[in-house]
Amino acid sequence: MRASRLLSLLMLLQNRGRLSATQLAAELGVSVRTIYRDVEALAAAGVPVYAEQGPDGGYQLLDGYRTRLTGLTADEAESLFLSGLTQPAAELGLGAQLAAAELKLTAALPTPYREASTRIRQRFHLDTPGWYREPDAVPHLVTLADALWRDRTVEVRYRRWSPTPGEVTRRLDPLGLVLKAGVWYLVAAGRSGPRTYRVSSIVSLRVRDEHVVRPDGFDLATFWREHVERYERTETDEVAVVRLTADGIRALPGVLGPKAARLALATLEAVDEQGWQRATIPMESVAHAAALLLRLGADAQAVEPPELVRHLTEHVRALARLYPG
Repeated sequence: MRASRLLSLLMLLQNRGRLSATQLAAELGVSVRTIYRDVEALAAAGVPVYAEQGPDGGYQLLDGYRTRLTGLTADEAESLFLSGLTQPAAELGLGAQLAAAELKLTAALPTPYREASTRIRQRFHLDTPGWYREPDAVPHLVTLADALWRDRTVEVRYRRWSPTPGEVTRRLDPLGLVLKAGVWYLVAAGRSGPRTYRVSSIVSLRVRDEHVVRPDGFDLATFWREHVERYERTETDEVAVVRLTADGIRALPGVLGPKAARLALATLEAVDEQGWQRATIPMESVAHAAALLLRLGADAQAVEPPELVRHLTEHVRALARLYPG
């Protein structure tokens, strides 16, 4: 553990130049006293590190010194595929490995390339969750990712909304994990082909000893692209039928998003002389669809499926109790 920290300290000084003991302690998650001891250990090992006194002082390496001791561990090398996705990497339990791998990779680059990589980091940032949206709670993600990596089956208790709302127990053969708009999904093998499960809906999870045999020719990226295309064409049972006023129709793109709204608007049909129209909208889950429809207020009424109607009815009644007339 200390050897890894000493290497990280050396990489920090090599990549960033002069750093104070306080800055190094913050980067490595240790005390300032530990940094003092580590710097002494580096110096004793022959590393030309010295201290500059004063308010702008700190530790730095002798000009021109570079080490090529940058070997990546297996975990660090694997984590590079999540470079730029610090939050997802942390959720998968790879945050520390990613930071260490990036540090070593930067240290191995020639100076011009290292400066260019720093400029990119300063100018571009990827933020995956949508606006006003907290990431899903995914307490079982790390265990699930480990089972996926080791090709082990899992037994999960899963909260579903259709066809019958409730919790079900399933034995799943994990094939992949996908992060879509800040939401984690598990792709698992099924009798009729791979299926998707929202990781935040997993109530409990147990890793089994059985080995997963991956289907021949299965490609996660290809499957997910086709799955998204099917979902966006609403070729699925996961849809809701709603009645909308003219104002509700106009507000639909801002609530559903442009693509889903276009699909919904293509299904519009008049239902009465008061201007109400019926539309079919894609539904990720009952809770998700209910949250969207509530944003439309009295300009939208759910018609199907029954569990969505019940969910909204219970929610509206609870609101009425909070705001009695």
